[in-house]
Amino acid sequence: MSLLGGIRPPIAALSALLLALAALTAFQLGHVGRETVPPAVLTSQQHFAEDGAIALRASLDESITDIGRTASLFSSGEPVSPDSVLDKLGSVYQKWRGTAVIEIKSGRLEAQRGENLPLTALDLTTLGGESGLAPRMVRLENGETRLLTLALLSWPDRPQQLLVASSSLKVPGISLGRSRAIAVLDSSGQVLGSDGAGTGQEKKQLGAFARTVAQKAARHPLQSKEPGSGGFAGVSGSLLGDSRDGHRSVAGYAKLTGSQPGVGTDASALGLTVVSFVGVAEERSAAVDSFFWIAASAALLVLGALAVTLLVVTVQRPLLRLFLESRRIGRGDLNRPVTVPKYGEAARIGAALDRLRRQLLGEPGADTAAPRGGRRARIGTRALLCVCGILLLVWSAPLLLTLNRAGASVAVPRTIVDDQRERTDTLADRVRRALNEGHADLTSVASVLSDRSTPAELTELLERTRNQHGRYASLYVLKADGTVLANAGGKPHHPAGQGPPKQTVTLVESGNRPVITEYAGAPGLAGAAVVGELRIDFLNALLKRPGLGEVRVVDAGHRVIGGNNGYLAFAPLSDTGLDALVKAANEKGDTNGKGDANGKTAKAPGARSSLLRDGGVTIAAAAPMTGGGVAQPLDWTVVTWQPAKGLELPAYTAQNRTVLAGLLGLTGAVACLGWMHIIVVRPLRDLARRAEALADGDRRTVVYPTHHDEVGAVTRSLEVIRLQLLERRKRDAAGGTTGRTPGRATPAGRN
Repeated sequence: MSLLGGIRPPIAALSALLLALAALTAFQLGHVGRETVPPAVLTSQQHFAEDGAIALRASLDESITDIGRTASLFSSGEPVSPDSVLDKLGSVYQKWRGTAVIEIKSGRLEAQRGENLPLTALDLTTLGGESGLAPRMVRLENGETRLLTLALLSWPDRPQQLLVASSSLKVPGISLGRSRAIAVLDSSGQVLGSDGAGTGQEKKQLGAFARTVAQKAARHPLQSKEPGSGGFAGVSGSLLGDSRDGHRSVAGYAKLTGSQPGVGTDASALGLTVVSFVGVAEERSAAVDSFFWIAASAALLVLGALAVTLLVVTVQRPLLRLFLESRRIGRGDLNRPVTVPKYGEAARIGAALDRLRRQLLGEPGADTAAPRGGRRARIGTRALLCVCGILLLVWSAPLLLTLNRAGASVAVPRTIVDDQRERTDTLADRVRRALNEGHADLTSVASVLSDRSTPAELTELLERTRNQHGRYASLYVLKADGTVLANAGGKPHHPAGQGPPKQTVTLVESGNRPVITEYAGAPGLAGAAVVGELRIDFLNALLKRPGLGEVRVVDAGHRVIGGNNGYLAFAPLSDTGLDALVKAANEKGDTNGKGDANGKTAKAPGARSSLLRDGGVTIAAAAPMTGGGVAQPLDWTVVTWQPAKGLELPAYTAQNRTVLAGLLGLTGAVACLGWMHIIVVRPLRDLARRAEALADGDRRTVVYPTHHDEVGAVTRSLEVIRLQLLERRKRDAAGGTTGRTPGRATPAGRN
């Protein structure tokens, strides 16, 4: 017989699956909520560090690009003094701690602004090398680290000069809240800059995290995460720190990486890693009592035992008995009546075998068609399989549909809600900084324009600026009378015939598409301005942050301007709770109880977070774009929300595991019972029909087996009996002895 055929393998497989599922339910699935810190808190800290790495990388790359582009703009115009270069640089950008101009040939310091730079750390003889102008980190005498960014100032017939700017290696624009610390590490794990880590215990914990992070950050990004996890392109993760007085430090780390996987930048080449950590209260609270899982396992064993017993008693044993009886009849042992099973197709086949036995014996009336079994015979094997399926469904269905459901009262750790608020505030600051940096770029371009610039020169300058910064859909120079003097990129959306407005940033509707336009006045062209129209895709790209859920930027009227996923521009927010949260964030008043160092509560708009429990638990936050700059008058707000059921919290983990157990039980039952139906039940029904037809006198239809199993063996025996009946008919037609049994008679009781 076939190893995978017959009645025994599916029943054995079903028994093994039910036993394995019962053990899994009792000993593995029930381990929910045993952690002192929920995994969702660890994941949230990882995302927080990723936000910091993205902000630091974007800030450093922007600074490096700005220095190079500014030096290029000055070099392309008339020679100016080093003091003029630094004064204009400082008036446009206020993000460097110190700037200086050095004559390369003599090494003489020509001009300096801000803090004193460690110029002795620069080797001016290596500037002509392949990476001679690459950014570099230097350590000051006070122990702080600075990033030096270099660019060349070159004019004909003048000594070449080096423009140097220093930046601190601290994460810009990160909202830390009241208890969080964040630090920047180099590739060896040395702390280059930190915020929030003030006490000795926190510094000690930061040192422990730094040593571990240095080892983990050296891994390849593809080996640091689960396959298919997506999200942050670089190395990132989370760590559990020491426990003290019922609190435990939880850290997240992320290594600086490019915006695209495998594409590095000047900042990512520095090998920096951002670490953030916060203290959380330890709370060990199992979401579901272990008794539930033990009871579910016991119930599965009971129902599974009933189902398997039913299959063995009503399907397997009768089929094996038919196999033995059919083989006995086929060998010629006709003296003992056939033991007829009580149920289903086996009863029909048994009755047909007994009639065939009597026909071989030549008993009178044996050829007469008999009624098709009794009430029990009408209960088919399919019905028995359905009963078994119902028994197993009684266990699986409640797990799939009703038990262990996390309702609207699920407790969400306060740390996760605070993280949603702080990350939203950080994202709002990032959008504000991006708009301000865009205007600073336009101001830098406008500062070098003069009435001697030709339209061709202006177009070339605009094209170069647009290629250096991918944020602009179009760049153009707008004269006071509304005439476009030079244009690069798409068609301008500024109203024809109107000069530059007083607002530095405006938002207009172009059909159903928002157009963000920035204006920077050109002192060298009276009344003219350099205008940049930002790509809406640039704004949307800033909003893509893993672990924040849905992100929207709304204007003062709460209309959607941008988002990280599909949205309808200028449509209102779809939820009244979100709308109320945005309104609360922009009102003057208590901003979540966050105050100054003296404990006084802030009285200004600020980030808010809330748990919305209408139709499920949703974590939402809103943060207005505060902090100043040209973007301030826009009155935009960043709002984020995500369903709590997507987080790895104990209540939802228990719910998911309960559904998983029910799904496994249902899948195992369908697989094994379906296997039995295809391999056993369908051939058995066909065999019952053929056996009854043979007993009714059909001697011409050949009976052949479908599978080499018990049903196939009975089928082969029926074919032997059919041939014996044909032989008997031939002998009777030839005048042979009537009523004699063909072949050798077997004594009664011999098999």
